[in-house]
Amino acid sequence: MAQPAKGPAKAPCSTPPVHMMDAVTSVHPVDEKLHPTRLVPAALQHIAAMYAGVVTPPLIIGQACGLDIGARTRLIAASLLIAGIATILQTIGVKGFVGNRLPFVNAASSAGIAPILAIAETNGNGHQLPAIYGAVMVAGAFCLVLGPFFGRLLRFFPPLVTGVVITLIGVTLMPVPVGWAQGGDKTATDFGDMRYLALAGFTLAVILLIQRFGRGFVKQVALLFGLLIGTLAAIPFGMADFSGIKSAPVAALPTPFAFGSPEFQPAAILSLCIVMLVLMTESSAGMLALGEICDRRADAKTITRGLRTDGLATLIGPVFGGFPTSAFAQNVGVVSLTRVRSRYVVAVAGGSLIVLGAFPVLGAVVSLVPMPVLGGAGIVLFGSIAVSGIRTLSEAGLDDSSNIILVAVALGAGIIPLAAPTFYADFPAWAQTVLGSGISAGALVAVLLNLFFHHLGTRRRQAAPALESS
Repeated sequence: MAQPAKGPAKAPCSTPPVHMMDAVTSVHPVDEKLHPTRLVPAALQHIAAMYAGVVTPPLIIGQACGLDIGARTRLIAASLLIAGIATILQTIGVKGFVGNRLPFVNAASSAGIAPILAIAETNGNGHQLPAIYGAVMVAGAFCLVLGPFFGRLLRFFPPLVTGVVITLIGVTLMPVPVGWAQGGDKTATDFGDMRYLALAGFTLAVILLIQRFGRGFVKQVALLFGLLIGTLAAIPFGMADFSGIKSAPVAALPTPFAFGSPEFQPAAILSLCIVMLVLMTESSAGMLALGEICDRRADAKTITRGLRTDGLATLIGPVFGGFPTSAFAQNVGVVSLTRVRSRYVVAVAGGSLIVLGAFPVLGAVVSLVPMPVLGGAGIVLFGSIAVSGIRTLSEAGLDDSSNIILVAVALGAGIIPLAAPTFYADFPAWAQTVLGSGISAGALVAVLLNLFFHHLGTRRRQAAPALESS
């Protein structure tokens, strides 16, 4: 009778299934260290998803500031380097100080482009980037100071406000790819030439076809394939410039203050501090969303550590040529889609960005992309940002007449600089910088109207819904 009992007693000595091993070792999927055969392809997906977004700000800003190909290459390298460092800080972190320790990507945000371009327009040659970098550094310090208290301020940035701002980011940036599609240089005699428009249209068509017929990873990187195929199509017609690769050093670290010492202009600082509030809101929302996806909810301490990383990257980045740093929503989408939740995957992607930044010749390859090709892809890129804002607004209770008025007026204020560029020409310089950016103007109006309709005179102030889940 005792013999049958011996069989089950030996079972624990056998190798348990993988899912039982995970339970025994108590390794959360976020902390799982994958085998290289799984880790590397997963990291490549993140790089593919983020790369176009990382290099877009330096490309746009460098072009607006009149930098040559070599200088734009240095800007791209710096953005890649800072993005890699910030991403590693977020994923690995220093426990209790910086890093939300989630599969979270940080890089230069497109949200800062429009106000940065406004700063560039109000400064002469030689003072554009110094004024920009001075404002960015102060915005980074502002984020560091405000980060620990930001959870309490989220109620002033509900989806109603952030939806307006994100929509305006996409709308106000749309003239940029339209200009690229026409050749990029408005002073050129062939600006708007049909061959430029044809190349931009071809690139857009390639992206649409890949989105329609592509599958899996190919569909995810449709934008990059569009840039690649568009550039290859431009080469036989002499529309790709290879001089940047010839002049770029193979390996070099960014030089501190290569574009001049920072200049601190009050109007520029105010404009970018407003943008930083928007970026902090986006980062907080990204952390909360990623926490839900990864089954590791982001509490107030996690958000504080994450925002502290944003602030450090934004403060230190300008020393080497970086711009305001924030979360990359597309990578949150990659985690959600693939269900690969390991933060070490994203850390490897961050390390790859550092390698790309340390080899400017790799960044110079990006500068090969002709302006019309960027224009065709930019319509998709910036249009998708506007769609994200519209999606956010759709969840913001637009059946309420007060909310409809808020969105209508804020969007109107944000579109004024786009519809009538000289509208604020007679205003003081500081007002031109703040109101001349549709994003800054729309954000200010949205925040003030939100206070007016939903906070002033109300006795009960609810906590931000985003933080209630934590």
